Amino acid sequence: MTATDSPKHKKAKALKPGSRRPAKELCSECGLCDTYYVHYVKEACAFINQQIAEFEEETHGRSRNLDSPDDWYFGVSQRMMAARKKEPVEGAQWTGIVSTIAIEMLNRGIVEGVVCVQNTEEDRFQPMPVIARTPEEVLAARVNKPTLSPNLSVLEQVERSGMKRLLVIGVGCQIQALRAVEKKLGLEKLYVLGTPCVDNVTRAGLQKFLDTTSRSPSTVVHYEFMQDFQVHFKHEDGSEEKVPFFGLNTKKLKDVFAPSCMSCFDYVNSLADLVVGYMGAPFGWQWIVVRNDRGQEMLDLAIDQLNTQPVMSAGDRRAAVQQSIPAYDKGVTLPMWAAKLMGVVIEKIGPKGLEYARFSIDSHFTRNYLYVLRNYPEKLESHIPEYAKRIVGQYKLPDA
Repeated sequence: MTATDSPKHKKAKALKPGSRRPAKELCSECGLCDTYYVHYVKEACAFINQQIAEFEEETHGRSRNLDSPDDWYFGVSQRMMAARKKEPVEGAQWTGIVSTIAIEMLNRGIVEGVVCVQNTEEDRFQPMPVIARTPEEVLAARVNKPTLSPNLSVLEQVERSGMKRLLVIGVGCQIQALRAVEKKLGLEKLYVLGTPCVDNVTRAGLQKFLDTTSRSPSTVVHYEFMQDFQVHFKHEDGSEEKVPFFGLNTKKLKDVFAPSCMSCFDYVNSLADLVVGYMGAPFGWQWIVVRNDRGQEMLDLAIDQLNTQPVMSAGDRRAAVQQSIPAYDKGVTLPMWAAKLMGVVIEKIGPKGLEYARFSIDSHFTRNYLYVLRNYPEKLESHIPEYAKRIVGQYKLPDA
């Protein structure tokens, strides 16, 4: 019996748009509930049943070594490196490593389709998950969409298409749900290319962030919180705008991030085969984490097109993290001149490379721990992974 014929699929109906999801306000809108795989949601949802350690063991052959701080932060890995394309992909947010790997996998017949996210014709920031079957369709998905995206809503299409070899590009909450239903898909081979993810928003929340932060919200093509402690906005005319982290209007923006993102402890996409981001690399480079043999197979397809260098680490994040905890908690915003000055100082003497990644993880995990403690105390013990508790335990937190 195939997965499509399964009685469980026939009995389970996708939830109607707008209906309340089982994870309630913690729903990350991963798309699973938009399919007949909603039957498995209580087992699969990262915000109902957190099971990173179990899936790491199943996917990578081992879970994190809790005696290794590097494992706490970066998860299971075979190797890490910094890289960038020798010839960048035109229009890519960075140099186009993710798009290049996906296209190589299609062109070589390794996969028959790629689950990725394009945008709607009406709105460049409104995500539209698709199963790309051509390089052109993959390229149409380049550039991050910093909004909650129902990537897994296309899983029914995968089954119905008869595809047996698939690449899925996604973020942590989507990938945990995918791993939970992986064996139900009827695939011969599944490859997962992940990106680190933090602080997504609804489309309305994104607009509030743009309106509050950018000089020209309507012309922003993409943006990213970068290693130089500034938000980099790219505009339609090719110009770049930089806003210091410490100058953001924290009071106005504290409620803009999705509750699911405020409750997430999988910044580094623990369950992907290969992860491509920027947070652990020097400025201008991308950070690559190979988690297992499938990840290495994927990276090998593009390695000749990349300049690479070893990962590096410099500086000490801990004082900056400790100072940021009460500042965020109280919604402190510095005058712009002071924010710019602080950014310059921290860029010169602050954490870089892997130490910057640790800074970012520490800052978000301490914030998220407090959020769960204050809003979902009954979930504190079961929802927060042991590695995250150890990271948070390095710092003094304000009272609940």
